[in-house]
Amino acid sequence: MSVEAQFRTHEVHNQPEPMPGYNLWRSDLPLQQAIARHGAEWAADNLDAMGQQVGHELMEAGELANRHRPELHSFDRYGRRIDEVEFHPAYHQLMAAAMANQMHSFAWNNAERPGAHVARAGLMYLYGQADAGTCCPLTMTYASIPALRHSPELAAQWVPRLLSSDYDPRTLPAEQKRACTIGMGMTEKQGGSDVRSNTTQALQQPDGSYRLIGHKFFFSAPMCDAHLVLAQTGQGIGCFLLPRVLPDGSLNAVRIQRLKDKLGDWSNASSEVEFLGATAWLVGQEGRGVATILEMVALTRLDCMIGSASMMRQALTQALNHVRQRAAFGRLLIDQPLMRNVLADLALENEAAVALTMRVAAAVDASPRDEQEAAFARITTAIGKYLICKRGPLVANEAQECLGGLGYVEENILPRLYRQAPLNSIWEGSGNVQCLDVLRALRREPETLDALFAELTAARGLNSDYDRQLDWLAQGFADPNELEMRSRLLVERTGMALQASLLLRSNQPEIGDAFCRARLGAERGFALGCLQPGDPVDLLIGRAMPQWGG
Repeated sequence: MSVEAQFRTHEVHNQPEPMPGYNLWRSDLPLQQAIARHGAEWAADNLDAMGQQVGHELMEAGELANRHRPELHSFDRYGRRIDEVEFHPAYHQLMAAAMANQMHSFAWNNAERPGAHVARAGLMYLYGQADAGTCCPLTMTYASIPALRHSPELAAQWVPRLLSSDYDPRTLPAEQKRACTIGMGMTEKQGGSDVRSNTTQALQQPDGSYRLIGHKFFFSAPMCDAHLVLAQTGQGIGCFLLPRVLPDGSLNAVRIQRLKDKLGDWSNASSEVEFLGATAWLVGQEGRGVATILEMVALTRLDCMIGSASMMRQALTQALNHVRQRAAFGRLLIDQPLMRNVLADLALENEAAVALTMRVAAAVDASPRDEQEAAFARITTAIGKYLICKRGPLVANEAQECLGGLGYVEENILPRLYRQAPLNSIWEGSGNVQCLDVLRALRREPETLDALFAELTAARGLNSDYDRQLDWLAQGFADPNELEMRSRLLVERTGMALQASLLLRSNQPEIGDAFCRARLGAERGFALGCLQPGDPVDLLIGRAMPQWGG
């Protein structure tokens, strides 16, 4: 035996090959069907282009942008205050690709076409699988448009730059840039979601502008060209547009104190800031700032749903790539009944998340033309955000288990997805805030309950488990006693009933029946992988399996 042979301890075998490049759009039948169901199939070419780009070069860019986190440079080498955040080139690659594909602007640039917000939701769903962190400034830019339109003069200056498909990261006055992005700053140390307790003061100036004095504890994406922020005026809370760079080229008086050291979302910079007399302009009316910015929040909550559904899909894809190549106990993992149960249930969860997310996007799209759809959108953005974002960590962890120990090491994407998974349930209002917003909508806008039950009753009679759930919900909403105390259970069951209703009325009703048994039935399990014999396991896995190498 040679010396080399004596030290050859093993050969690597029975390990999967890395996931090949593929087209995310062509590989996602549930997404394709949801897009078509809500009238946005006209955007198939845009979605195909995004799916191709994400499944190839952007996946690697997402990995690099998270591995090399943003760095804050408060001063230049000469001691001048610059408050600049430095990003890895992969971050800029991701932002440029997303904006070129109009992920932030597609709905507004195609507003005259029905389904524009649905198509844009599809673009974000695809893009987010490469990197979720850059979705933050893109989401806020998308969501800022309705708020800015409360002030036509500001909108005329800013909206054209926000709808540009270019990407311009230079530190310049907005009027000198090819494109701009918008961030937001709502919460403060003492208040969090209770934004009416904010202490930042807005002092009006003779020229009509305001000077802001105070702080923000979460100031998202500080390198954006402007932020929408809340501050106290003489009439109450106001919403303000705060540019990063003033028209004379000087930095606004916004001092970045530090970047947040977050659990996940590493490619994106989140910061704490102080306003030292920062220049800003009022958006909308004094005292109506919360109402103004809530129009932005409704759309960012939709994006929380999209982001969590997107994360579920990529986690499922990673699991499928592993189990189709890895063998144990004499056969491939994907051929083993218990593993197939888990995979099918992961796919079922993703199907339900996509169905509800795209239905809410369709309601947002129809809101300007249809009062019932507008009411439906107002209540289901909170219901959907609560449920789908709560389910995200469960899906990510179950996908990790499909890989075993490999799912826990940082050499693959699943640990990043697991760290990212809790973010959307916290951002834009945690679970309790969503439940309180549902109750507030019911109290202030009774038509939202009518719109909700119009959707739910459309599936009555299609499944006995569903009908029992619907009866329970009708009784729960009718009983005002301790409604706040019971609201988590009520919102969770409402969200699952909405998912069931959509799946039962789809072109694959057997998937709806399986969902009702697994989520609403008497023998439902708490973990994923508790489907029953006779459930369409093969169908669910087949619909979820990507077309590798496309």
